[in-house]
Amino acid sequence: MKRREFLSYFGCSCCAIALHSCTTTPITGRKQLKIYPESVINSQAEKAYRNFKKKAKLSKDNKTLNDIKNIGKKMEIAISEYFRRERKKDPTSNFNWEYILVNDDKMLNAWCMPGGKIAVYTGILKITKNIDGLANVMGHEIAHAVAKHSVERASAATALNITTAVADAFLGGAIGRTRNTVGQTTGVDILKVGIFNPFTRKQESEADYLGLAFSSLTGYNLNEAAEMWKRMRKMQKGKIPPQFLSTHPSPTNRIRQIKRWIPTIKARFPKIKNI
Repeated sequence: MKRREFLSYFGCSCCAIALHSCTTTPITGRKQLKIYPESVINSQAEKAYRNFKKKAKLSKDNKTLNDIKNIGKKMEIAISEYFRRERKKDPTSNFNWEYILVNDDKMLNAWCMPGGKIAVYTGILKITKNIDGLANVMGHEIAHAVAKHSVERASAATALNITTAVADAFLGGAIGRTRNTVGQTTGVDILKVGIFNPFTRKQESEADYLGLAFSSLTGYNLNEAAEMWKRMRKMQKGKIPPQFLSTHPSPTNRIRQIKRWIPTIKARFPKIKNI
């Protein structure tokens, strides 16, 4: 097959995917590809969260758990109220919020599954230090769900599989044979570093921005976000991979960007009263 003919077919397949469903993220307005149904993602997330709760060792620290729930509830209200005032669709209207505290002092982590399923690990508390630090971490994780990043990632993976299959078909199976020769893992890692890592860092930066917005709407101290990342950088000193090989922005770049955003975010997203 001639190169021009191949590119024509390949381009058509990509256009068909792109035209299927292009949307924008709430607040930031970044264009997103969404070809994977959100309802399917949310359903899978709810099952995964249920299974995780059965296997995880949940903390008996009710005071901290109540703090987490209180922060979450305030953000739930603030986010919905913001979109109501802006006369825009609330991206959390189909969320079934839930919060757990996982007893694992070695895990410096927190996450929010699609649909508002949140887990905070006791290990992250040594980094957050206080309510404002905890709120900024939770705001960031909630932002991933609000921006539908999981749907976007699933859609990107689907699109990649489709276009790779189309390309492989027109190349007579050359891609598949190459992967078998050099090893499947090598092929996947190359794709990950070259395609998905920059895209994922963009999502992480977007979640930083949105998380700050949610913390501001709820009245928490945004400066604690930068302080929290300083503590994280100190704890992970010497263990942080180069940014090129990481799916997250480096802590130093993160701190710098957060400090630049804070004045604008405070002005654009003032605290919503009576929360």
